[in-house]
Amino acid sequence: MTITEAAAALRARKVSCVELTREALKNIEKHSNLNAFLTVTSETALKQARERDDEISRGKYRGPLHGIPIAHKDIFDTAGIRTTAGTKIFADRIAQKDAAVVARLGAAGAVMVGKTNLHELCYGITSNNPHYGPVRNPHNLERIPGGSSGGSAAAVASGCVFMATGTDTGGSIRIPAAMCGIVGLKPTYDKISREGVGPLGFTLDHVGPITRTIGDAAICYSAMSGEAVVPVTRKLRIAFPKTFFFDHIDPEVRDVVRAVGSFPEVDVPDIEPINAIGRLLLFAETATVWRRYLDRRAEFGADVLAGIDSGLQVSATDYLDAQRLRRVFAEEFGKVWNDADVLLTPATPTTAPRIGENIIEIDGVTQDVRLASTSLVRPFNVLGWPALVMPCATSRDGLPIGMQLIAAPGREADLFRAAEMLSR
Repeated sequence: MTITEAAAALRARKVSCVELTREALKNIEKHSNLNAFLTVTSETALKQARERDDEISRGKYRGPLHGIPIAHKDIFDTAGIRTTAGTKIFADRIAQKDAAVVARLGAAGAVMVGKTNLHELCYGITSNNPHYGPVRNPHNLERIPGGSSGGSAAAVASGCVFMATGTDTGGSIRIPAAMCGIVGLKPTYDKISREGVGPLGFTLDHVGPITRTIGDAAICYSAMSGEAVVPVTRKLRIAFPKTFFFDHIDPEVRDVVRAVGSFPEVDVPDIEPINAIGRLLLFAETATVWRRYLDRRAEFGADVLAGIDSGLQVSATDYLDAQRLRRVFAEEFGKVWNDADVLLTPATPTTAPRIGENIIEIDGVTQDVRLASTSLVRPFNVLGWPALVMPCATSRDGLPIGMQLIAAPGREADLFRAAEMLSR
């Protein structure tokens, strides 16, 4: 059932908000082996659901998210409920105020049923959390769901909730969406408020929805951003990038994404320097956020601690040079919109790796899981452009393959329109 379908059933009194919420809580328990949730808010969720039912009975209807069970990644502050950021350091932290997007979704009528597991501090792509345990992929329990929003993706893909919030600093919404076979949107930088969301990389962090369908993503984006999605009626020019995005990826992934359509190819700048800039910026910005806690080194996971330590080695001149080059690449890459409205690429170079697997072989070449998994998505955090991931196919071994759509800044509507066209 989609959000649109559930909303229609609620308005027609074919189902109640309480019934939807109880079903969500039942599914969370049923899929507890995924370890998708860190906190389940059963009592408050049922209380909210009863209030939403009462509102409907009085003729008050808040919109398509009224009474819809959702979850929040445990990096979003939720008043009176712990927000751990996936770290031992914040194991008992109770937020005093809702994050802006939590408040927006609540005002839209959504019912929060819990907080989802994640890669510690959002600083990784496996969601193999050393403090709270690994999140598992609903399609194969031995595989990662992607990260860092792995719990949110697993919760949506398994049917526990209709949508979950995520954050994306180097692919952390889009990688899990691809590996779990669902939809994830990273909007234009700053389109959705980051107030009350734990920072990782100040100039790279994005907030967005994770859903099962394109239509659901559009509904949630509107509620989260306060911006209506205006239907696109003009013909969209969809194109494949000529270089980089189809190089050094699994041949099966390459073939199924290429088979989506007979689209022209367009030139794009060299992507490797953009990725290098993104990694340097993230190292420096993450170290700036978390160095104040380095007197508690033993409480960080090893991979996260290594990343923070690396960031402390980045000089001010290197950081400023990276920001300067970022603007140069944005101007150069922006020329692509003269020839296309939407770029179509694979989302990840492989399907979901196994839990604990740090090195993988891709098309005969040994690669680091983290570097490989972020290579196709990180550039658009650096540029701040909107990008959407959606299911493309299922691999021979039964794992989802995702494709990525990218548009010019502020053109989220083009992404939704293109995604609808490609999903037919």
